[in-house]
Amino acid sequence: MLPGGVPPGPARNLRGVAGPDFETKIKNLQATMHTVEQVLDLEAMRREMADLGEQVAAPDLWDDQPNAQRVTGRLSALQGELDRFTSLQDRLDDLSVLAELAKEESDADTMAEAEADLVKITKAVELLEVRTLLSGEYDAREALVIIRAGAGGVDAADFAEMLMRMYTRWAERNRYPVEVFDTSYAEEAGLKSATFAVHAPYAYGTLSVESGTHRLVRISPFDNQGRRQTSFAAVEVVPVLEQTDEIDIPDEDVRTDVYRSGGPGGQSVNTTDSAVRLTHIPTGVVVSCQNEKSQLQNKASAMVVLKAKLLAMKKAEEKAHLDDLKGDVQASWGDQMRNYVLHPYQLVKDLRTEFESGNPQAVFDGDIDAFLEAGIRWRRGADKAEV
Repeated sequence: MLPGGVPPGPARNLRGVAGPDFETKIKNLQATMHTVEQVLDLEAMRREMADLGEQVAAPDLWDDQPNAQRVTGRLSALQGELDRFTSLQDRLDDLSVLAELAKEESDADTMAEAEADLVKITKAVELLEVRTLLSGEYDAREALVIIRAGAGGVDAADFAEMLMRMYTRWAERNRYPVEVFDTSYAEEAGLKSATFAVHAPYAYGTLSVESGTHRLVRISPFDNQGRRQTSFAAVEVVPVLEQTDEIDIPDEDVRTDVYRSGGPGGQSVNTTDSAVRLTHIPTGVVVSCQNEKSQLQNKASAMVVLKAKLLAMKKAEEKAHLDDLKGDVQASWGDQMRNYVLHPYQLVKDLRTEFESGNPQAVFDGDIDAFLEAGIRWRRGADKAEV
């Protein structure tokens, strides 16, 4: 059941709930919003925004570009979070007024409008309420997402690019800044791999349920005979480190290689050896960055990714859940967590939560909130079962 006792699913029928029952539902939603407000700690959010605003106003802000990007990105993300809450609170207040007006005037049309709004607002509150379930040690962090093409040849590379677009479109929908660190293009089409950051509070806790193997079934656009093809891609999500995190990497533990950036478009990044690849010798972890023009900028960005991955490994080892954080998946048959079927029928289904959608195009366009919500609730239930 959703907040307020509204049954799940698109076929809710709220006709005839005017009066005390309708008022009860609104009060339940208001109570849920109050709980969410406490969890989000809006006052602390406003204080941080005020501090960041002062930093943005400083005339020397852009003397340190990486820090300036971090500050402005964080401020934008916090503003988006605050606007999302206050906008929903205003909608709920307006609904209460609309329902009262409909009741006083016995206006069936206005009541029908209020009932329709209740359905929409209930769903929006439910999505916001999911935030209260993100209480893990690193859930509040920003996220690094790594996508790798798996089995399936050129179709897998194309699928990897489709997934990258899916997540970046999701971020755009929520006004979350995205920073691309590395894209390795496949020869014919698509991506061999991609690494990007989503700069938003709780991005890691939200997206971490996406870690695992994703499977696509479709008629291959790269097959001259139009045969059905199954392909795979692996998604890894790790938390972005903060300055207070203790991840010390001695210089002698890291090998640095520089090379010429590659990719379509003939950008200026392709004309110099500006791309950087870092290898952490003790663990064998390799990261690369090629999306900046400067070798120093690429090295700094690559180090951010390397530290994040090492933190994920450390966290995973401490809790004995290596696969959950490191994303150690094979991206092949037998270990997929979600199927995207485009032929012979249209369906996206999460195999852990059983949640599904019959509109794959919307999913690939970034409409994945319902999948994220189901995954977070599923993980919360699994965690409780282990206790």
